[in-house]
Amino acid sequence: MHKYRTHTCNELNIKNKNEKIILSGWINKKRDHGNLLFIDLRDNYGLTQCVIDNSSKFFKELEKLQLETVIKIEGTVVERTKETINTELDTGEVEVKILSFETLGQCKELPMPVFSDQEYAEDIRLKYRFLDLRRKKIHENIILRSKVIAFIRSEMTKLGFLEYQTPILTSSSPEGARDFLVPSRLNPGNFYALPQAPQQFKQLIMIAGFDKYFQIAPCFRDEDARADRSPGEFYQLDLEMSFVEQEDIFNVVEKLMVNLFKKFSNKKIKSEKFVKISYEDSMLNYGTDKPDLRNPLIISDLTKIFSRDDVTFEIFKKLVKSGSQVRAIVTKNTKDKPRSFFDSIDKWAKEEGASGLAYFTFEKNETISAKGPVGKLFSEESLKEIMKITSAEIGDSIFLACGKKDDVEKITALARDKIGQELKLINKDEFAFCWIVDYPMFEKDLITKKIKFSHNPFSMPQGNIKNIDFNNPLKIKAFQYDIVCNGVELSSGAIRNHIPDLMYKLFSIAGYDKKHVNEKFSGMINALSYGAPPHGGIAPGIDRIVMLLANEKNIREVTMFPMNQNAQDLMMKAPSEVDEDQLKELNLKINKKNS
Repeated sequence: MHKYRTHTCNELNIKNKNEKIILSGWINKKRDHGNLLFIDLRDNYGLTQCVIDNSSKFFKELEKLQLETVIKIEGTVVERTKETINTELDTGEVEVKILSFETLGQCKELPMPVFSDQEYAEDIRLKYRFLDLRRKKIHENIILRSKVIAFIRSEMTKLGFLEYQTPILTSSSPEGARDFLVPSRLNPGNFYALPQAPQQFKQLIMIAGFDKYFQIAPCFRDEDARADRSPGEFYQLDLEMSFVEQEDIFNVVEKLMVNLFKKFSNKKIKSEKFVKISYEDSMLNYGTDKPDLRNPLIISDLTKIFSRDDVTFEIFKKLVKSGSQVRAIVTKNTKDKPRSFFDSIDKWAKEEGASGLAYFTFEKNETISAKGPVGKLFSEESLKEIMKITSAEIGDSIFLACGKKDDVEKITALARDKIGQELKLINKDEFAFCWIVDYPMFEKDLITKKIKFSHNPFSMPQGNIKNIDFNNPLKIKAFQYDIVCNGVELSSGAIRNHIPDLMYKLFSIAGYDKKHVNEKFSGMINALSYGAPPHGGIAPGIDRIVMLLANEKNIREVTMFPMNQNAQDLMMKAPSEVDEDQLKELNLKINKKNS
């Protein structure tokens, strides 16, 4: 017989009645009824209720044990009475009568509860993450993560991909987020960088003649934390394919995502053939390139309406003349909504930093009119044109925002989500995927006004290479694409630029001369000069996929050992100072700022 257990804490059922068994695990909960002591014993697999009466010599000792003490019990499986059966447990038809026990691991007074999933202070949760991970919900999230990764590996193999590992110590890249730098002992004054992504290496793998690559890749970026982004490190499904076009990438990823989300969720997939939306249309219709397509609300451009003489909304008209735009959101059949609903949305918009949202409701008596604070500022003919542009009907309402393009896109995107939630328009029992395509190759930096890459600098521009108008770089579109689900960006990807001369030209537009490109991307440029195939790929984020499947809003709930908002590991006390000997060996000296 095994020393510690004959069964796990999720295995026993009525078939094991009267068997002598051994269980080991943590004391999840105790209920002392005076003459009877009930102990819920927990391990990785589940719970088993154990019971001992006060006639046993072990009763007093078990009664004193702290929750989360690790014990081994020997006992007999007995059937529960009908009224005490727990249908929520796999082991709920039986309990174990304790005959003897042994303490395997003592537990001090707990800094936080383990048997419940109640909210608790983040600093305590992260400092005692090993306790936090024992809690049911997060424990199941981490197990889900492991199963998701195992399933992805299996599916990728079925799709003809092979897994290869790329270096962790590499060179710094001038694009993207800040690098984490590692000093080199053997090369004083020089530094490695931890990879922000295996971007260049996976392209080199294609150039090396391997046709389909994937990797569950660790990536490192020194950037601020967000709910959907860990500071420091994260994992992604990195993949690359040779001799492919954009659609080939889409077909592989769609097949994988559909199988994955069907496997690990009971939610419906809105469309198994993912919708494709151009970047330009996405920004116009949703105000963002990460639209939640569960929300039926669409944003419309009403800027031209405010050039009409029969519209007397002077504040908006003046703003439009100075270059502002007007965007609108129509809500269907909301004529009976109280004014407090509309005012609350307007107030919310002001709290978000906007000037507010104007609104009115379409009515018809003898003529079409508008009910609301600004309704009288529109003629019947202008209202008819608004209805035509927005597909609005009598009884619908409309919210209006005016501002510079970026500002008005931001507030209407947020308002679309807010209104959708308030009106309960979002089906939370489905996944809505889409591709955002046709990204601009370049964009203008809002601060420096200089031209820069909008996405991946190694992307292939669209169109006939010989006819690209390099004098108008902001009009050049690229074979770049994002995959989005329920408003969450899972990944960016691209068909790569495999032509060195074209790469030099594109980098020159972004301010990098040939010498700079050769220095920073010497490995890539050199490799592309020796016969590179057309290739492309993508890298969906593992953390965000698991977030969606686990229905979590914060990435720390699906990450085993996350850092806090300040990129600190409170449990292992990292980052930490190092001693002088280590610094000398690395030829480093700390220059402390005066406080």
